Amino acid sequence: MVNIVLSSNNMKKIAELETLFSEKTSNMVKLMSLKEIGFTDEIIEDGLSFEENSIIKASVPAKLGYIGIADDSGLAVDYLDGAPGIYSARYSGEDADDESNRRLLLKNLDGVAECERGAKFVCTASVVLPENSPYKVPKEWQIPDALAEKVGISADRVMVVRGECHGVILTSERGEGGFGYDSLFYYPEFDATFAQIPQEKKNTVSHRGIAMREFTEKIVKIISSKTE
Repeated sequence: MVNIVLSSNNMKKIAELETLFSEKTSNMVKLMSLKEIGFTDEIIEDGLSFEENSIIKASVPAKLGYIGIADDSGLAVDYLDGAPGIYSARYSGEDADDESNRRLLLKNLDGVAECERGAKFVCTASVVLPENSPYKVPKEWQIPDALAEKVGISADRVMVVRGECHGVILTSERGEGGFGYDSLFYYPEFDATFAQIPQEKKNTVSHRGIAMREFTEKIVKIISSKTE
């Protein structure tokens, strides 16, 4: 049994990952939360990209001797040069909520033509292996040396997987489901916003679904082939 710590206390995320791991392996992985390993401090996400922030979070359990995993996600709008990006959750300020973030996004895109309202949801998922781990990230999956140097972790201990889903930001909200920017994010292939699509169907095309399926598959391969 391999202990892996998700750098979160979000039980929905943990349940989702447990399901994905169970689909690929039988009783090989035990997934734990930060609370379960006794970590209660705040994690300062001061990276400049989704990749950096997910690595920062995943490195917390790794420093405590566990395999650490984490994700970071957000919305990037073409016309706004990638904003709100890593600030998606707090786009409208420190007291931001989903509604105020959507209002600000609509305000900043007021009058912008549909052809210029392209956007993408992005999710990065990272694993950071602890020092002296019996596992190594294969060369082809390692992060670039420049990023490894910036985060101060050997490249053979870090892997990042990125998932993207492309769509268009509407001029008004549609749908009652979802959260965040879902009611404004129109996915042409389904002719609906993410707030109008059932969760199970959304998972087949979403940025998070894409990233997490590839991510869990690669982690299973890493822990199944221990370095000699």
